[in-house]
Amino acid sequence: MISEQLVDLSRLQFAATAMYHFLFVPLTIGMVWLLVIMESVYVMTGKVVWKDMTRFWGKLFGINFALGVTTGITLEFQFGTNWAYYSHYVGDIFGAPLAIEGLMAFFLESTFIGLFFFGWDRLSRTQHLMVTLLMAVGTNLSALWILIANGWMQNPVGAEFSYQTMRMEMVDFWAVVFNPVAQAKFVHTVSAGYVTGAMFVLSISSWYLLKGRDIEFAKRSFRVASAFGLASVLSVIVLGDESGYTVGEAQQTKMAALEAMWETKPAPAPLTLVASINESAQKNDWEIEVPWLMGLIGTRSISKEIPGIHDIKAKNRERIIRGIVAVNALETLRKHRDDTLARDTLARYQADLGFGLLLKKYVVDVNQATPEMIQKAVDSTVPRVTPMFWAFRAMVGLGFAMLVLFALAFWSTLKSAWAKKPWLLKAALWMLPTPWLACELGWFVAEYGRQPWTIYGVLPTHLSVSTLSVNSLYGSLAGFVGFYTVLLVVEMYLMVKFARMGPGSLGTGRYEHEAAPTTAHA
Repeated sequence: MISEQLVDLSRLQFAATAMYHFLFVPLTIGMVWLLVIMESVYVMTGKVVWKDMTRFWGKLFGINFALGVTTGITLEFQFGTNWAYYSHYVGDIFGAPLAIEGLMAFFLESTFIGLFFFGWDRLSRTQHLMVTLLMAVGTNLSALWILIANGWMQNPVGAEFSYQTMRMEMVDFWAVVFNPVAQAKFVHTVSAGYVTGAMFVLSISSWYLLKGRDIEFAKRSFRVASAFGLASVLSVIVLGDESGYTVGEAQQTKMAALEAMWETKPAPAPLTLVASINESAQKNDWEIEVPWLMGLIGTRSISKEIPGIHDIKAKNRERIIRGIVAVNALETLRKHRDDTLARDTLARYQADLGFGLLLKKYVVDVNQATPEMIQKAVDSTVPRVTPMFWAFRAMVGLGFAMLVLFALAFWSTLKSAWAKKPWLLKAALWMLPTPWLACELGWFVAEYGRQPWTIYGVLPTHLSVSTLSVNSLYGSLAGFVGFYTVLLVVEMYLMVKFARMGPGSLGTGRYEHEAAPTTAHA
């Protein structure tokens, strides 16, 4: 059996590299559309300040993009190095969207980002705007395919297990592409990226306004960021509701853990605002609820129940028992591929095969599983409730805080009242980290809430890892964390350096803090 330490270290390494990578991704996704907006205004009005805005914010975008690509390459290799059995078991399905994403990232994105930076004096205004637009489309399409792959891990549609190859095989590519979980995850995630880009521009513009420098440049940037940010944060909230609905349909265990819902409550279920969670007793000592709200979010009805953790565990116990039959049939087919009875038995119980494989964590021969082992497997099907419950509420709280900020910022632009509200500018500056915190919390909820599965309901995490040594994992984990920390420090240094220089870094002669003004670009 695979050691638990090996599994935990493999998970920790992937989580660390993924969460480092996602410090760069949302800013790339969001800022690129702000560049499209700014350059569109430049093309329509011919005012050079809008071109300068596009070039300056584009410079910060480019720094972030380069480091995002650097940190992202490692992740795809980790599937082969650290998760070899996972790659073997589901590579036919999971590899397709990753391959398409790779083509888009390295051909479409990279081509147009090169033209964006080096095409200002070689392309007409309209041609360069089209380059910027295609760069934005490419960046978002790249995110789409990554999220299709991740959405399939959450809701494995369009695929079936083949006893002949002993692997999952794709049977419907378009079912994978249009997986409702993947689509909801895509629009929710990219909207969060738009909020991140808007907050970045809003915060730095607020700093310029507080310092009283490059006022016209900062005002225009502030105005664009506040409007785009308000629309984006409203989209995140609305699309988050849709994401919650798809979770309620595909991952009832995650929904119950998010709500600390131990017992199935009469429909429509209430939404728990806060609670004192007692995991050892599997209950809440107290809770504050909003009637009906969770039922409406999770089921879109007033009559459909959301199952509680205790009922989910009872059903999972039945599935584990049936899964033992499926595992036995599968092992028979491994030895005798023409065994008709085993093939028919596997077909009947195949939906529960993954649940039977959960027992492999505790015993090699599932027939030798004791009641205590079965109970451990049942308990493992629900992630720890406390971190899920509070991480989700922290994410939502940050989202509504950003909604208030963007609404106030947008209102101030309508009244041209920036100078009269220094508290608002300071709030915008201090809230710069909030979208990153919300994004990281969102990914924690999505991925931790899927445990104990790599592929939800199909492949347990403990069966997915490569047979590596613990020492090699400690070494690679330390190496990745050290290297990624260096990259993060480089990113922060460059971002702070050029943000402090401001549009003067363009060398146009039109802005403050220019070391050596040069002739203005046309």
